[in-house]
Amino acid sequence: MASQATSAAFGPAPLDIEERTYRKVTMRIIPFLFICYLAAYLDRVNVGFAKLQMLKELGFSETVYGLGASIFFIGYVLFEVPSNIVMLRVGPKIWIARIMITWGLISGAMIFVKTAWMFYVLRFLLGAAEAGFIPGILLYLTYWFPAARRGRITAIFLTAIPMATIIGGPLSGFILSAVSGAQGLSGWQWLFLIETIPSIVLGIVTLFYLKDRIVDVTWLDDEEKRLLRNNIAKEDQEKEGHSHLSQAFTEPKVWLLSGIYFCIVCGIYIISFWLPSLIRAAGVSDTLTIGFLSAIPYIAAIVAMIAVNVSGDRLRERRWHTLLPAVVCGVGLLLAGFAGKNVVLAMLGLTLAAAGASSAQASFWCLPAAFLGGAAAAAGIALINSIGNIAGFVSNFFVGWMTDLTGSSQSALYLFGAIVIVGGVFILTVPAKLVNK
Repeated sequence: MASQATSAAFGPAPLDIEERTYRKVTMRIIPFLFICYLAAYLDRVNVGFAKLQMLKELGFSETVYGLGASIFFIGYVLFEVPSNIVMLRVGPKIWIARIMITWGLISGAMIFVKTAWMFYVLRFLLGAAEAGFIPGILLYLTYWFPAARRGRITAIFLTAIPMATIIGGPLSGFILSAVSGAQGLSGWQWLFLIETIPSIVLGIVTLFYLKDRIVDVTWLDDEEKRLLRNNIAKEDQEKEGHSHLSQAFTEPKVWLLSGIYFCIVCGIYIISFWLPSLIRAAGVSDTLTIGFLSAIPYIAAIVAMIAVNVSGDRLRERRWHTLLPAVVCGVGLLLAGFAGKNVVLAMLGLTLAAAGASSAQASFWCLPAAFLGGAAAAAGIALINSIGNIAGFVSNFFVGWMTDLTGSSQSALYLFGAIVIVGGVFILTVPAKLVNK
């Protein structure tokens, strides 16, 4: 009865008007957010390519690199929830712009690294600067798109992760091999310097391009704005019991999802930070070739994550669309560990892992947004992302440490492949009626 009354109050929208309106919103917002995240992810993971040169030049061990890559996530986790609460108060465009400009400046400062401690400090500051970007964008999408449309939209936005490697892999390989030594800078220094520029420029553009609320935009007419507001208001009424800030910290399902996301993120960041090293360990030595080969898993990831999440939206099913890709990711990591010096088998495993991890991540973010609203959504999404990203610290540190200890990344790939699969299975403990929207 309540849902019928709500529908009657807001009224159905003609399908052609609704499709036209959401197409307009998608084309206006998503490409820009996609480009912003692409720049963000380049700045976050280009250290994986810089590693190919900087470790030898600076005398760093695999453990030092793993710890430095991991320390990023300490700053990220500490400031994630406060960042999203601040964004709720000051508005998305100002806060997202601040995030992008500060992380760009800090990423560029990596060219001055000389010691392990400088590496650790700048990686911590980079994590603190970037904290809140992803949960902020995920929250921002809930201002525009209802749950039934959010799966494919989130997937399109998150394809910036694989696209960053498709573009950044060959670009980073080219920079490392082509401009090393120019103006007295090493290739890894040029890598940080060149790839930081887009983040700063896009941060400035964000101040003028993004709008905080539907009512603020000039590119929609009154009828289109009313349709969007009605759809969001209808969904918010259904979340009324999960819209207070305290719900983010007291709701058991938020903590359950945090643990599940931790497992998924283990797979994501092993691929993100160690892909170039894993390809080299399989027997490829040329940095430009490594750059091009690193694009292959992410091409598959883009296709898989969009296909999986279009299916999730169409079927209104979220759990199996997250679980099965997580299992594929885990199997891929196990296969990559088993491959040894077999480049073809290693690339097959890494491709399965990247496709599975990316698809699982995009589908996963439909789960908390399906039942959290308002301040609870702001804090809950940030909390889940924050706890999940502790996996970035854990996975990077342990891969580096285990590689130094055993001389191979094989045991680390076996361990984290199993962790991703276990996390996927735990998704079945989330009630289907709560998230299948």
